[in-house]
Amino acid sequence: MKVLVTGGAGFIGSHLVDRLLAEGHTVTVVDNFDSFYDPAVKQANVAAHTNHPHFRLVRADIRDAAALRAGLDGAYDLIVHLAAKAGVRPSIENPTAYQQVNVGGTQNLLEFAREQGIRQFVFASSSSVYGVNPRVPWREDDAGLQPISPYAATKVAGELLGHVYSHLFGLRFVALRFFTVYGPRQRPDLAIHKFARQIRSGRPLPFFGDGRTSRDYTHVSDIVTGIRAAMDYCASDYEIINLGGDQPVTLTELVAALEEALDRKAVLNHHPEQPGDVPRTWADLTKAGKLLGYQPRMILRDGLRDFVKWLDTQT
Repeated sequence: MKVLVTGGAGFIGSHLVDRLLAEGHTVTVVDNFDSFYDPAVKQANVAAHTNHPHFRLVRADIRDAAALRAGLDGAYDLIVHLAAKAGVRPSIENPTAYQQVNVGGTQNLLEFAREQGIRQFVFASSSSVYGVNPRVPWREDDAGLQPISPYAATKVAGELLGHVYSHLFGLRFVALRFFTVYGPRQRPDLAIHKFARQIRSGRPLPFFGDGRTSRDYTHVSDIVTGIRAAMDYCASDYEIINLGGDQPVTLTELVAALEEALDRKAVLNHHPEQPGDVPRTWADLTKAGKLLGYQPRMILRDGLRDFVKWLDTQT
């Protein structure tokens, strides 16, 4: 296949590119190396790809439709759209930028797909769209979405834009709601990465709330397997599918698991709960199993060991 991956220099995207190149596919990556975190991290993510004969990197911002048309040849079998401004808390501080990238940029990619006759479009959505919905585990057919951050709202908007393009233009649109992805190359601002560095250095780590909030942590290897299955999915033209780990873990339990993986004790700096944070996430994976054959394989203890092994190579 000839695959266009947006955000392919990022955490999840670079792992997907690894997989696609290993399978013999031709991959074009669009990435603007946004400064939300050090662009050198993303440069390192793609360093191993740059000399591959089936890899091409296009430095472009998905908000710039003209740049996309100029830099891309359009000869793609499908698009995997991972590029986005990420983060719940930063979106509260700058909601307009999140709207422009996550909604406007997605609109540009959908238009590009329509113009070029690209039939398959896989979209990275987020568990944050469920918000404070108390009915867990969360199911895709639950109409009670209650997003509580601008970031979450932009992901809902992206899913709805996909429905419009599927209905009007026959595009197959598969939205994957990712649940708290972790693993090697994880963004440095995310909890597991940040906590691991702070525990190892002996610095206090920010501990928000009473420790009872829980997350459905999902190893990046499982996420990539789910994306890969969605790329081949063809049974219907529009689907929303959860990709999670199906093992919610409280904040207290996470810190204890990190202490075990690092063989060090954490120093906690307690803070109130943060605006925009949800009390729990938990994916119902019934649909993912039925449509994609998806079943998470990596348990948290092994996944954290995998992450710490990678982290040891970074310092």
